[in-house]
Amino acid sequence: MLQPVREKIILGIDPGTNLMGYGVLCVRGVKPEMVAMGVIDLRKYSNHYLKLKYIHERVEGVINGFLPDEVAIEAPFFGKNVQSMLKLGRAQGVAMAVALSRDIPIAEYAPMKIKLSITGNGQASKEQVADMLQRILHISQADMPTFMDATDALGVAYCHYLQMGRPSVEKSYRGWKDFVAKNPGKVRG
Repeated sequence: MLQPVREKIILGIDPGTNLMGYGVLCVRGVKPEMVAMGVIDLRKYSNHYLKLKYIHERVEGVINGFLPDEVAIEAPFFGKNVQSMLKLGRAQGVAMAVALSRDIPIAEYAPMKIKLSITGNGQASKEQVADMLQRILHISQADMPTFMDATDALGVAYCHYLQMGRPSVEKSYRGWKDFVAKNPGKVRG
């Protein structure tokens, strides 16, 4: 007998040092639904350490507000600028530390994996990811954000939803003979 599937909240984070995106999915049974998405705007801070403090405070606020069961975060990709990479890694680390301090499990996904799982193309543009999420999750145009960092974060959460496997709501069968054996009234001849 199948057990009812409980509700699960997934927080997706797209780390950044100017704009950090977040997206929240609620999965009820096997159906994901967008709850919220937005950005943490860090552009007014010139001091990198103040940005890290603000990231901590805001991620803590998002976690307190939505109480996620799991956090999915985009892994930094290797770029040519080592200083940018270091700053991005610090921002990601602060966000992860906030989740870990609450004993919230974290999953990390490469940008290419996220794009591939949503669009079928690992080289998809931010616009293509946003458009696909809008269609899949039935997000109105009015609810689409100005900054794509928010849809990127929602994409991380949706990628995690896909990777965690959708709970089965129907019987599983080992083949046609097994189906016939378990459903004698549905098969003729």
